Amino acid sequence: MKRLQSPNHLFMIEPKEFCNNLQTLDSNDYQVVEKDENKELILKKAKDEFFSFKNIIEAQGIKITFMLGSHGCPDHIFPNWFATFQDKSMQIFSMKALNRRAEKIPSMIKSLETKYKLVDDLTPYEEKGIFLESTSSMVFDRVNMIAYIGKSVRTNENLAREWCSKNGFEIVIFETTSHKNKPIYHTDVLMFVGTDMIGLCDEVINDDYAEEVLSRAQKYHDVMLLTKDQILDFCGNALEARNNKDEKYLIMSSRAQKSLTSSQIVKIKKYYKDIIHADISTIEKYGGGSARCMLTELF
Repeated sequence: MKRLQSPNHLFMIEPKEFCNNLQTLDSNDYQVVEKDENKELILKKAKDEFFSFKNIIEAQGIKITFMLGSHGCPDHIFPNWFATFQDKSMQIFSMKALNRRAEKIPSMIKSLETKYKLVDDLTPYEEKGIFLESTSSMVFDRVNMIAYIGKSVRTNENLAREWCSKNGFEIVIFETTSHKNKPIYHTDVLMFVGTDMIGLCDEVINDDYAEEVLSRAQKYHDVMLLTKDQILDFCGNALEARNNKDEKYLIMSSRAQKSLTSSQIVKIKKYYKDIIHADISTIEKYGGGSARCMLTELF
């Protein structure tokens, strides 16, 4: 079977609740907190952005399956508690925040299991305080079987190494520093991997690791370097997907797209039919995540 980096089918969760998740503030330096937040207005804006984003993706011939989220799960819009693979298997991962653990709704899992075989569930690690948050913690080069992993309180090195060994992925593990001098909470904030190119901010990778990470990335891909400021605009939080004509697109937010330089856009369009983007500024502001966080690949 030829390995594919990206599918033509994506999964999304419509938020039933959306606001600043106080349980993730300690590790996510990209959430914005405001006093007297109007939760009803924020939810309405987030829903509008969700459906606009979904419709824009679907308009390019990329299939979306979506489900309705749950009360008590303000981050349900970011479905990064599971991952699927080309052999039609799926795995469930270990989440740090209590209300993120609650996102693993049995009915959702049961629905996914009609198409995918559940081969592993890392949920028991949560009680041990050991976390590995799926494709947010691990950015996969699925073609060359490499996992790029930035260590953080939400990405445990030992569990990551164990997972990679068990699943046949070569591990590239490193340390990062955010604009607030803390480890960046998720690897998919600072990099994305496509079939032919990688977007990567080497400026936030600690010096002891930066050269090795860049070298590994350049072995199989054309690397587009991102700046620290572009990371704050979520340029690293992008995802490749294919449409029904097998044309490849790069999906990101409008904020990220506007932050790209003209030469970066030229490079992206060398490998992609186009950039799909939408305004998801409310979701970015209060959720501290962007386009890639809202999408899970369905292989």
